Amino acid sequence: MAGPVLGFVGLGRMGGPMSSRLMDAGYQLSVFDTNPEAMKPLLQRGATAARSPAEVASSSEIVLMSLPTPPVVQAVALGENGLAHGAAIRTAIDLSTTGPGVAKVVAEGLAPRQVTWVDAPVSGGIAGAVKGTLAVMVSCPKATLGTVEPILENFGKLFFTGEKPGLAQVAKLGNNLLAAAALVVSSEALAMGTKAGIDPKVMIDIINAGSGRNSATQDKFPRSILPGTFDFGFATGLSYKDVRLCVDEAEALGVPMVVGAAVRQMLAVTQAKFGANSDFTSIAKVVEEWAGVEIRSRSGN
Repeated sequence: MAGPVLGFVGLGRMGGPMSSRLMDAGYQLSVFDTNPEAMKPLLQRGATAARSPAEVASSSEIVLMSLPTPPVVQAVALGENGLAHGAAIRTAIDLSTTGPGVAKVVAEGLAPRQVTWVDAPVSGGIAGAVKGTLAVMVSCPKATLGTVEPILENFGKLFFTGEKPGLAQVAKLGNNLLAAAALVVSSEALAMGTKAGIDPKVMIDIINAGSGRNSATQDKFPRSILPGTFDFGFATGLSYKDVRLCVDEAEALGVPMVVGAAVRQMLAVTQAKFGANSDFTSIAKVVEEWAGVEIRSRSGN
């Protein structure tokens, strides 16, 4: 086996494939998820089921987390039956988009128990988690980096941002703001072109061959918007949470975020209309409704 038993809490859309990659690499896992069904594929491969995050942290010196929101991260780390109550844990790695505020609180909460906090938010979506091609942003003490690097390299390419808790979270928030902003402004441009009479598939091809190409036009529109499936795999509620955290952090740092605030409002409208569980490509549906046009390929699906 490649090293000690690792703990993994949160086996959802991202945590599931990432934990599976660790097993592919030869690691033994102790796992926990509030949804027992999420644990089954790993248990069938030989992982050990735990009854709480604390139990995971009592069987593993290094515990990874992939969780949906900052309050959940804080509760799993510091709450009743949380990682802080584990007997074995020495390093906690957060793969979630937590935001720098919660990262600092949890790092300070774990420090008296001699547990080192590692921020390691990831970008690249479910496909990247499955293939191991994620961008992994890391902030932690340099002495800890050598310990966690061989583990995190199973997920993709590492980018060390510094030693201060929360720095990697700042990088991730900036990335996710740009992803959402690209989706919003591309929806507006495509709605304009479509309403004028251009096949949106042709317009997408033009943009992707020119200077306007971005992650939305290259991936999200062809995959989820032009065919009308709206199934990219990232929830509106999570995108809204990330952009809110980003704008709040910018404000706290004294950095103006005029466009970021507009993107936040577009996500607020999308969530109000389609729900937090809708796909975040539903942003395009809001623009479509306002413009009175559907951005669908005419060349067939």
